[in-house]
Amino acid sequence: MSNLAKRVLTAVVAIPVILVICNAGGIYFFAFVAIASAVALYEFYRLTKAKGAQPLVALGILSGFFVNLSFYRSRILSHLDSLLGDSAIPFPSQAQFLLITLLVSVFAMGLVELFRNKGSAILNLSTTIFGVLYISLFFGTFIGIRELFTPMDFPMLQYNQTSVEEVYQWGGYTVISVLAVIWICDTAAFHVGKAWGKHKLFPRVSPNKSWEGAVFGFLFAVTSAVAAKYAVLGYMPLGSAVVIGIIVGVVGQLGDLVESLIKRDANVKDSSSLIPGHGGAFDRFDSLLLVSPLVYLYLDFVLFA
Repeated sequence: MSNLAKRVLTAVVAIPVILVICNAGGIYFFAFVAIASAVALYEFYRLTKAKGAQPLVALGILSGFFVNLSFYRSRILSHLDSLLGDSAIPFPSQAQFLLITLLVSVFAMGLVELFRNKGSAILNLSTTIFGVLYISLFFGTFIGIRELFTPMDFPMLQYNQTSVEEVYQWGGYTVISVLAVIWICDTAAFHVGKAWGKHKLFPRVSPNKSWEGAVFGFLFAVTSAVAAKYAVLGYMPLGSAVVIGIIVGVVGQLGDLVESLIKRDANVKDSSSLIPGHGGAFDRFDSLLLVSPLVYLYLDFVLFA
């Protein structure tokens, strides 16, 4: 079976499942992102071993899980409130939970490495901590985007004619739209670059990418984000849809290049062979890793401010 056939078959099977999970939200979406984040982090740690690092794999993945969990905090608190009633227990805010997780993680990593005596301590700690920040933290913001559309975080008064159910459905449509715009951008950049690409974009990192492909990827990203606004994102102004498209069209392609840089340094083509025709989780979500934090910050601190 050709690589293209594998890619298409995998997409036919995986895309409906991902759409259902994104739309369902809640624990299902959290579990999906947390698992994808853990797998991508494991793949990253494998790549660092090719450069002589000996990262703290188990501790890094555990830390990454709690980083992801910090973005699901509001949903956990709502469940606890329903169980405990008036006997409220003070819980840390999302920012406090995240900060505590990072502080404890770095402290624990330093202590473990102190008694480990395995290779370069600087290299081990640096790759372990960078992986948690670059993959787990950035992936966690995708959970944060989905959870922005809950009554505890969404500015319901700005949309006072909208039901809670409709708002939460907007959250599903939003994360689906982000994934779709990234996919459309990547596809347009690949096919246009392959057919008409003459000017190399970044040959030191990715020799096959071209400026022609990047420009068309950007245009398709903005166009598809605007289309998503009119199709399913009723809450989003046109200007915000353009901003999301620009983020994907520029930063998403940079995310692809950053991952290519890491793989080229490790002298591998794919982060793993987990997904037939697509490589690993790190390969599949490389653009999302840089897009998601910016979309999350834009929605939370600009659009919903």
